[in-house]
Amino acid sequence: MVTRTAGGAGLLVVSLLLSSSCSRTYYAAMHKLGKEKRDILVARIKDGKKDQDQAREQLKTTMQAFQELTGFQGGDLEKIYNKLNKEYESAQSRADKVSDQVKSIDKVASDLFKEWSGEIDQMQDRELKSKSRAMLKDAQSRHEQYMAAMHATEKKMEPVLQAFHDQVTFLKHNLNARAIKSLKGTAARIDNQVQSLMVDIERSMKEADAFVASLSKTDEG
Repeated sequence: MVTRTAGGAGLLVVSLLLSSSCSRTYYAAMHKLGKEKRDILVARIKDGKKDQDQAREQLKTTMQAFQELTGFQGGDLEKIYNKLNKEYESAQSRADKVSDQVKSIDKVASDLFKEWSGEIDQMQDRELKSKSRAMLKDAQSRHEQYMAAMHATEKKMEPVLQAFHDQVTFLKHNLNARAIKSLKGTAARIDNQVQSLMVDIERSMKEADAFVASLSKTDEG
């Protein structure tokens, strides 16, 4: 298990949002700015998609740095190792940010659906009530699909990051040409994991677009 060190600001935002009392204060403040829970959810989904895209690019860069190191033909080993370690730490930070967004999105969606259901219960027109319940059910289904895709991405990120962590730690202890040569056989395996992860991230980003589109349709009635 890789020890994660996400940015303090990002963790603070998520922890505050997950607190029920702070959530109420946050929603009330956003309401005064003309932002309802649905607006907040859409914004967070879009942010989540952006974070995933950034994580994807960083993982590609980290993989390239690892491949460059395993293809070492001479030069400053310490400098090359430091570059790889820096790229790994950036990849871990990006992954942490994605995880924070997953929690944040799920919380806002849960609060939105609870509010939505409560408002439906107060409606008297049976036809409109039925239509609203159908829209709520569709939104919840879209959310479940999106969350499943996000969690699949998270699950595949962990072994990739662990693999990078292991390689970086091994090189830290054995920074020499022989140690680097011994890692060449693992490069292809890690690259396959990265490529599979890229597919999952792309799928998750498409689910984000579909979810946002479905919420926009409910706005249009």
